[in-house]
Amino acid sequence: MTEIHFECVQRNKEHAEIILQWRNDPETLRMSFHQQPKEWESFYREFCEEYFNFPDLPPIFAWTNGQRVAFLRFRPVQNPLGKIRRCCDISINVLPAVRGQGVGTQILKEMQHWVRQQGYDDVYAEVKVENAPSRKAFEAAGFELIDEVEKEIFDTGESVVICRYLAPLREEVILRGKVLIIAEAGSNWRMGTPKRDLAMAKALIEMAAEAGADAVKFQTYRPETIYVPNAGKSNYLSEAGIEEEMAVMFEDLAMPYEMVPRLAEMCQAHKVQFMSSAFSPDDFAAVDPYVTLHKIASYEIGHIHLLTLAAKSGKPLLLSTGAATEEEIAWGVNTFYQQGGRDLTLLQCTACYPAWPEALHLRTLPWLQKRFGVEVGLSDHSSHPVYAPVAAVALGAKVIEKHVTLDKALPGPDHAFAITPSELKEMVMAIRQAEKMVGKLPEYEVKGIDPTEQELRLFARRGIQALKAIRKGEVFSEGTNIAILRPGEQPQGVHPRYIDEIDGKRAERDIPLGHGLKKGDWK
Repeated sequence: MTEIHFECVQRNKEHAEIILQWRNDPETLRMSFHQQPKEWESFYREFCEEYFNFPDLPPIFAWTNGQRVAFLRFRPVQNPLGKIRRCCDISINVLPAVRGQGVGTQILKEMQHWVRQQGYDDVYAEVKVENAPSRKAFEAAGFELIDEVEKEIFDTGESVVICRYLAPLREEVILRGKVLIIAEAGSNWRMGTPKRDLAMAKALIEMAAEAGADAVKFQTYRPETIYVPNAGKSNYLSEAGIEEEMAVMFEDLAMPYEMVPRLAEMCQAHKVQFMSSAFSPDDFAAVDPYVTLHKIASYEIGHIHLLTLAAKSGKPLLLSTGAATEEEIAWGVNTFYQQGGRDLTLLQCTACYPAWPEALHLRTLPWLQKRFGVEVGLSDHSSHPVYAPVAAVALGAKVIEKHVTLDKALPGPDHAFAITPSELKEMVMAIRQAEKMVGKLPEYEVKGIDPTEQELRLFARRGIQALKAIRKGEVFSEGTNIAILRPGEQPQGVHPRYIDEIDGKRAERDIPLGHGLKKGDWK
């Protein structure tokens, strides 16, 4: 097996000329969706204007044995199965001299690792059904056949039968569906006695279930594994009227381990997911048997033991990033993966209670998503039940976590900024509406066509249409016998970008009134 390495294509004439020469190879043209040879002037303009639009997916050359042997181009696309996974498509053009030697298959295998590093979950490919060598190469490289469908070529109006292929680069995880809404009970279950504590915990679980939340999250810790014994007092808690030493407060709010299975049973009975953040290895051991995903709090992002345990559990992890730098986040992410972790979601979080609107920095969400190639969410400490969650969903959040309480006036550090039962219900409804409006397309990909648009797209998308019946040999003239019009029920013509090329040429066939011009209708 030969060694493959990749080179980014440069926006210059030398590289454009190489690609044009390969693209105009007769066998390449025969198997392409566009079978007309490209002219240098129009191709170079297309090369400069369109080939470099996606910086995280630059066009690349593949090299082996000291020579360029293939050109690969990528574009972000919607996942063809409708899943919320970051997907790109690939087109590959192999040097004619090395075809049939297995080089294409090897390149398609090697490039998957590179694309995965760019944060993509799947690679999609379309191959003409009669292109048996390419189909064989894609299948040998691990691409799975989805189906065979008829494809309309955008700018010619022609239809061809294609095989659609998909190569999954990452396993599908639990969070790649609807927005996961977590009602954060935190320490708000604590009422002073075991009996009252359980009663309040149950009430919070019932509140979350009734509102339509997906999960209820608690916190499990021991005071001696949180702060040093002489940590003193917190200014933010003092401003809220809580003057206790941190060690005293955490000792009072610590959850007995025997309470964990009871809470899990309550959640199961009310059909909501049980979660609890752990703050030490002992806490993790107490929680792990009862949860299907873990949450690590912001200030634990550097706790190597927790990250290692979460990774080795094989369960998805939500990792908060409050008050963390890019370097600290990168270390936490890399540690989780290096220890065998697979499914990670980063939560934007402002570690301030409450957090003011201008401190939320929600634009961090798409940055986290692109920088680390993971799903993202918001651990929201702002007071309003709807504003931040809806904005976060619009920016790509797949998890929303919000503190809940039965009464903001109850004693304790987290009640004042938590939301009430009616507010939680309002938040859940707003999030569900927001995710419908946002749709399935992540922010960092490209716009697609919704199925509900398809009928009007064919009816009203403009093409170059015949203004009157045109005889073979007649000269095309815009405004006289052709125009850029909507076709209605008539066959749609080629894209309007061809109008200057067509104007003044002669018709190669008879074209009825209203019909669209197709490639090959002029010369």
